[in-house]
Amino acid sequence: MQDVTSAASVSAGRGREPGPAPVPAAAPGDLLRQLRQRHATDPVTHVERVPSRAGTPAPWPGWAPEELRTAYARRGVSAPWRHQAEAAELAHDRRHVVVATGTASGKSLAYHLPALATLLADARATVLYLAPTKALAADQLRAVAELEIEGVRPACYDGDTPRAEREWIRRHSRFVLTNPDMLHHGILPGHAQWSGFLRRLRYVVIDECHVYRGVFGSHVSHVLRRLRRQCARYGNTAGPTFVLASATSGDPAATAGRLVGLPVTAVTEDTSPRAGVTFALWEPPLLPAAEPPASSPSASAPAPRRDPDLPRSGVAPPDPTLDAEVADLTQVRRSALRETADLLADSVAAGVRTLAFVRSRRGAEVVATSARRSLDEAVPGLGDRVAAYRGGYLREERRALERALLHGDLLGLASTNALELGVDLVGLDAVLICGYPGTRASLWQQAGRAGRSGQEALAVLVARDDPLDTYLVHHPEALFGTPVEATVLDPANPYVLGPQLACAAAEAPLTVADLELFGDSAKETVEALVEAGALRQRPTGWYWRHRERPEVDLRGEGGAPVCVVEAATGRLLGTVDGGSSHFLLHPGAVYLHQGVSYVVDSLDLADGCALVHPEEPDWSTHARDVTSLSVVSVRSYVDAGPVGLFLGEVDVTSQVVSYQRRRIATGEVIDTRPLDLPTRELRTVAVWFTLSPESLTSAGVDPADVPGALHAAEHAAIGLLPLLATCDRWDIGGLSTAVHPDTEAPTVFVYDGHPGGAGFAERAYGTAAAWLKATRDAIDECGCETGCPSCVQSPKCGNGNNPLSKPGAVRVLDVVLNNLPR
Repeated sequence: MQDVTSAASVSAGRGREPGPAPVPAAAPGDLLRQLRQRHATDPVTHVERVPSRAGTPAPWPGWAPEELRTAYARRGVSAPWRHQAEAAELAHDRRHVVVATGTASGKSLAYHLPALATLLADARATVLYLAPTKALAADQLRAVAELEIEGVRPACYDGDTPRAEREWIRRHSRFVLTNPDMLHHGILPGHAQWSGFLRRLRYVVIDECHVYRGVFGSHVSHVLRRLRRQCARYGNTAGPTFVLASATSGDPAATAGRLVGLPVTAVTEDTSPRAGVTFALWEPPLLPAAEPPASSPSASAPAPRRDPDLPRSGVAPPDPTLDAEVADLTQVRRSALRETADLLADSVAAGVRTLAFVRSRRGAEVVATSARRSLDEAVPGLGDRVAAYRGGYLREERRALERALLHGDLLGLASTNALELGVDLVGLDAVLICGYPGTRASLWQQAGRAGRSGQEALAVLVARDDPLDTYLVHHPEALFGTPVEATVLDPANPYVLGPQLACAAAEAPLTVADLELFGDSAKETVEALVEAGALRQRPTGWYWRHRERPEVDLRGEGGAPVCVVEAATGRLLGTVDGGSSHFLLHPGAVYLHQGVSYVVDSLDLADGCALVHPEEPDWSTHARDVTSLSVVSVRSYVDAGPVGLFLGEVDVTSQVVSYQRRRIATGEVIDTRPLDLPTRELRTVAVWFTLSPESLTSAGVDPADVPGALHAAEHAAIGLLPLLATCDRWDIGGLSTAVHPDTEAPTVFVYDGHPGGAGFAERAYGTAAAWLKATRDAIDECGCETGCPSCVQSPKCGNGNNPLSKPGAVRVLDVVLNNLPR
């Protein structure tokens, strides 16, 4: 089994040699035929042929200096494509612009061209580049450095930058590449040390801006306003020009404008050449019918009054393994993880350089480990050509894996979406996508990782046993030829705006003029901060009252990362975000790192440290929690006779109280062990609908079946919401009850898993008819008899997917749709 150290030594040209070379690479079409032949019944439900396209070049802008044109010519770029030249012209004219074109369309040249031209024309000008990941910033640093433009001195400034280098970067670098987290935690709090850089800042490049959605995007929008404020304070009154790059998205100009707080012009016509892509939708085969294990709690557990279906963050379980062994599911199909692992192994054996995207960290580890095992059984040593890649790895591990894949020492990589964004992985032939990634924008971004050198490419979406995935592989029109989603973010979220105004005041006292930057709610929020004792009002403005800076987590992940440390050696294995720690690092939990299994000995939440020891048990662990929800206020509602549709604030309380140990081979529950972890509380935004008991009876739903019918409708509604909002089911949670004390009626709640909400519930409320119609159709069209993971079962159900009534869910949604205005 290969580890990161061996990958690093191979890529550096030392250590052992790579494993046996596979057969020559198969063409994408031939590979797809080979993969389809593995099953008795064809698992491919649809094949979409995305044709190749010739590019439309444009002349270099007249202001582009000869030195820059020559540098690009050395890199093989003889002229820009038309969309690159159009965006560069807008930026050079000091107009804020967003380039929203396809993957590998050359968006980087569109922002490098005006930025580098300005640096060459003005020896004092500076440029700031922001990327959502360190890997992307490092990739862009390589691209700028390879142009060999004198005097630019590009440098990465992030958490991995040695302290000895930081002072040099502040004083000398004119092209600083960083991320929003470092801008928030490092640059803006130390703005006095960056005064010269900010005074001369001409361009701010925001790469992959479609990633800034939900709570993360709302926080970043205010970080950018704080940046604009500091630039003005140091004399940069005109402010920098913002150049944003995005995957294709709905209404990119409005979204980018909301992000930066300024009017933005969009360039959306992609004029770059594109290689042809064969895109297959793959549904894993059905398993032979089998009875569930006798010890499964779903076979005998009493019907609960309420069911919590929990989101990823806030009070939620994170990081789904997405295998049938994760929850008490009646497994109907072969799991997407196992199917993806086999497809990855077959692709590597065929000599096809392949990247497999997996939704979770643990899932990426499982896919890589399983593929390595299969390859080694076929050809000893061939498994060494496959590895896992995910967030939480140390910097040296990540860089070694990136080099090994680029150089061909690795042929297969199972990755989380850490490699989705922009990193130039030239030479990839195929992409496997294990489960719909949540948005069409991410789907095309991941598929675009292959074929970046102009060669034909293969992309395969492997459907999970999940309502949305099942719906999509049988409704390809929802993926192909359909506009991608608009990015959802809400800068007015009080749980975002308040902490960000506190950060701004800690950097420099807030003035009345400053408040205009932060939106209409800023004045009211500042007054609330004064009342809470966080700010003090003086004639010259509002002052931060405390010695320590405000602690604000941009990504809304529920606290600082928890370090995972091997107890015997003190070695740091990686990190897990604070919001996930209760579920992944509780005492007794099984933790995977690069295919090696560890068991958690202790979790110290105060110190942010979990101690583990290596162990390979034949069981997995699954945290259980209890949840309650109460309505705080109603923002908006629709009175539809026997049906009510509501949008408002709710309080959600959750506590991890135990965990199950389950046999890996069978899913059999070995035992349930208690845990003593603190309660978590979340005030957020929810959408909910109520039904009168009489309407349910008239629709044929017996009173005894009401809990199961609502429960099943809730699960499916959560699963289908990502079809209309830029979220996935792990961003949202839900709860259903036959009689909720606050509504006094049968009720289904769906709520955002982030404090203050992330905009998803509002989107659901605004598109309720379309959302619930797709939900109803997904349940009704599923071929199972009583409900399965493809329709009404949930991998994150807090009550073991019991009770559930599939026919009752269809009747419930019929009542809602028949009464709800369209």
